Amino acid sequence: MSEAVRVIYLGGLGRSGSTLLERLLGELPGVCAGGELVHMWQRGISDNERCGCGEQFGACGFWTQVGKTAFGGWDRINQARVGYLRASVDRTRLIPALSRRALPARMQADLAEYTGYYLSVYRAIAEASGSGIVVDSSKHASLAFCLSRCPEIDLRVIHLVRDSRAVAYSWSTRVARPDAGTSSYMTIYPPVRAAGHWNAQNGALQVLARRNSRVLRLRYEDLVSAPEETLRLAATFAGLALDERSLAFVSRDGGTHSARLREAHTASGNPMRFATGTISISGDERWRTAMPGRQRRTVTALTLPLLRSYGYVGRGGQAA
Repeated sequence: MSEAVRVIYLGGLGRSGSTLLERLLGELPGVCAGGELVHMWQRGISDNERCGCGEQFGACGFWTQVGKTAFGGWDRINQARVGYLRASVDRTRLIPALSRRALPARMQADLAEYTGYYLSVYRAIAEASGSGIVVDSSKHASLAFCLSRCPEIDLRVIHLVRDSRAVAYSWSTRVARPDAGTSSYMTIYPPVRAAGHWNAQNGALQVLARRNSRVLRLRYEDLVSAPEETLRLAATFAGLALDERSLAFVSRDGGTHSARLREAHTASGNPMRFATGTISISGDERWRTAMPGRQRRTVTALTLPLLRSYGYVGRGGQAA
């Protein structure tokens, strides 16, 4: 058996800062940020949307090399088959089944084939980038469960959480998607639906942690307030040794943090994946004043158990 490929999987609900964390991790030595690879099959291969470098996926030399190494070229991929396999094993509703020790024979066969596609891509990314660690910011808990069952993937899941009120507010705002050639926007969820997704994704990742999988929980609020310390925790968890120069791209001027980012070949994700140069690292707290009080109270009530567990309310946490 070939040596397992090490993957840092960023799990949680979208709008929780995963793109920021991925970009920062991608600046560490020996780490390559791949983007939200769960969307690469459609948005990259089929729709030819833009890579983080700005080129269309099919014109990006990095992804062209990854496709050749992994499959002999992206045109060798049976997209319908990948879609079928995803529907068969990679769905939130299937997490209870994926949590069991043994799976039905058919599901086990589909799961092995499905994760085999990711294994090939991860190995090809590592080879093309010369990195020992690949970051996949797909976030979906169901994919994390799938990947955790592949012995050839050394999976390290970073469970990134953010205050549910901030997440719900972010999902209700209109955000442009510059990935596509035509004007498009990211999905919008009403607060109640966002709260449900927040509970489902974060709760599922807690179940994954109880299955003896490697899972580290980090808070978005800690990432933006103390990025260096948070990155050191993540690096230690990933088995990455850092020296004094490893975090030189992060700087602090008084109470303000910033980071210098290079171009990254990310297949899909938040528009921030296109950012290069010096960026400010700061928390987005608009929800505190812009979110209607009734919506805030509703989301608080719906997510209260996990809000307490993560330290957002009660025992010194932030008030509702």
